[in-house]
Amino acid sequence: MSWSVGQVSGFAGVTIRTLHHYDRSGLLSPSERSSAGYRLYNTADLARLQQILFYRELGFPLDEIATILADPQATALDHLVARRDALTGQIARLQKLVEVAERAIEVRRLGVDLTPEERFEVFGDVVFDLSYATDAHLKWGDRDGHQEALARAAAHSKEDWRQLMAEAAVWRGKLLAAFDEGLAYDSERVRRLAEEHRQHIARWFTPCPPEMHCRIADDYEADARAFALVVPPGEQRPGLVAYLRAAIGANAAAAGATAPGAGTEDVREVR
Repeated sequence: MSWSVGQVSGFAGVTIRTLHHYDRSGLLSPSERSSAGYRLYNTADLARLQQILFYRELGFPLDEIATILADPQATALDHLVARRDALTGQIARLQKLVEVAERAIEVRRLGVDLTPEERFEVFGDVVFDLSYATDAHLKWGDRDGHQEALARAAAHSKEDWRQLMAEAAVWRGKLLAAFDEGLAYDSERVRRLAEEHRQHIARWFTPCPPEMHCRIADDYEADARAFALVVPPGEQRPGLVAYLRAAIGANAAAAGATAPGAGTEDVREVR
């Protein structure tokens, strides 16, 4: 049996122009001609076309396909292994691009639409790690509090951000002073600082009952990127994150709340 160019184009899913190009390049020349001189493909031609389309799907250039088909036993395996390795690398690069896109989406969700100069003016040394923003959304995205926090953040003006960051800086200074003075994490002064932090979150982002506050504190200790949003790395001290976590747990306990995971045994020797 034999088939015309139009028929092969129809059932093989390639254009007539592509088949003509394969013919001109010598990659796939029809073995037969009709009495009127039209190209006709036989069964062997279709088998070769199937191989060509297979290698094209894997991304091989036409000249490399021609080399493989010229001596498939000697070259096909080596070429396929090399192509597999190249595709693996390409997949890794594409995954990185997906991550970059997700992080960019998170930036837009945060709604902090400021120029680089304005960001430095407002946030100073506090840097929003985009990878953390993405991970946080994947972790907490289905929680109402997270969604509300994103919505409220998106509604903040530049002046709002300037005010809340100024409040955070004052609070941070008081926390560092208490830590440097050696005050116990469960002292009244430090518990008040923990409560101020909880109220700050509630005022600017989302209602923050003590149990939620403890979960946030757990995240500070588990992920340095989260704690860096509270205390920039240049201002951190060894043991500070555990100290804050324990203070938040003590404040929750004083309010009669259960503090999941916010134990204090890890800071007893420090304070």
